[in-house]
Amino acid sequence: MTLSDKHIRLLQAVPDDFSTITALLEACGLYTTSVTPEGSTYWIAFLDGQPGGCIGLEHGRGASLIRSTAVLPEFRSHGLGRALVVSALTQASLRGDHTVYLFSSEAGDYWKRYGFTPSTAAEVEAALPEAPQVRSGMCKGWIHEEQVWKRELGA
Repeated sequence: MTLSDKHIRLLQAVPDDFSTITALLEACGLYTTSVTPEGSTYWIAFLDGQPGGCIGLEHGRGASLIRSTAVLPEFRSHGLGRALVVSALTQASLRGDHTVYLFSSEAGDYWKRYGFTPSTAAEVEAALPEAPQVRSGMCKGWIHEEQVWKRELGA
């Protein structure tokens, strides 16, 4: 089977899908605290009918935060990550957001491919003070240790 034979499908998650999202995040060694459907949109990527990845977008006023981006190792290099990121950026643009942020200390080169540039904790705190991941970082004190990235969206 070649890559072109693979079928990718994205599903916008509903609350009942959060056990699948949590399982995907845990399998990739990512934190699941503050993952909530409240004020956010999540997607699950399926490859040939099997859940292989997820992404979340926490919403603010004029800005959103990408979070919980994960693709299982055995599902990588099939386009799931790209499909998820493009979906989140498209949703942010359709919402009218001017900026999308994310936290990533280890995957900066990946995010640069999508036009993200380094930013600061102070900027994301000011832009998205009510986003669950930002609130968690502020309360637990990790926000200033994490690398923040941002992408300006076209007008």
